[in-house]
Amino acid sequence: MAAAADKAARRLIRDFNEVEQLQVSRKGPADFVSAADLAAERTIKAELKRARPAAGILAEENGAEDGRDASARWIVDPLDGTLNFLHGIPHFAISIAYETGGEVVAGLVFDPIKDETYWAEKGRGAYVNDRRLRVSARRRLEDAVIAHGRPDPGDADLAPFLAEIDAVLAAGAAVRRFGAAALDLAYVAAGRLDGYWEAGLKPWDLAAGVLIVREAGGLVTDLAGGVDGLAQGDVAAANPHVHDGLIRALASVRHTTATLPR
Repeated sequence: MAAAADKAARRLIRDFNEVEQLQVSRKGPADFVSAADLAAERTIKAELKRARPAAGILAEENGAEDGRDASARWIVDPLDGTLNFLHGIPHFAISIAYETGGEVVAGLVFDPIKDETYWAEKGRGAYVNDRRLRVSARRRLEDAVIAHGRPDPGDADLAPFLAEIDAVLAAGAAVRRFGAAALDLAYVAAGRLDGYWEAGLKPWDLAAGVLIVREAGGLVTDLAGGVDGLAQGDVAAANPHVHDGLIRALASVRHTTATLPR
């Protein structure tokens, strides 16, 4: 996984350094970034197929490809944080997870600009490069920094999302928006963020990061406190002390009864 991410990142970094020059071109940067995304995905898929040729692949750009082993698949986002990339903002990542028997057992999030590889294997802990990760130890939501993700730009109904932000702010937390779900989860695992929530995500946005947070000692649920956020695409991740308060703040505007994990 690390080798695949590293190989794809070399091209991404080269393309990222050209984005600013394309702002005034007739074709514009959007088509260029789409091509960079697809090229990175092709590179990653080729490397992963060499490592596990029987496994299927679920990737953002080209969807699902079945493998001979129906119980195993790679889950790939070749460029998480596309809008940041498009605008020359150096905050994006490659995300790769390996799933077997319906369970994610390995995950990697690589930030090529900062040269930080966040990774985890189930039951073996989480790391950034060679340093062990632990979630933050802050105990109160009012002392926390919480990241969020907004709905799709074309979503006309922003009222519930804005109400969630108001509720988390009213609970005393500082709120940030960085624009790359995989890195938000990695930052929770590293203790840089105390929590993160977002709705409407895809498996390739979540699979690697969720495992990394859990292996770093964090809690990851859906927005109502249920355990299977990955299937729904809704996620609330935080250290164990802050998580309850985050869920209660979200529940106050979602009109749900939070089912907090024990």
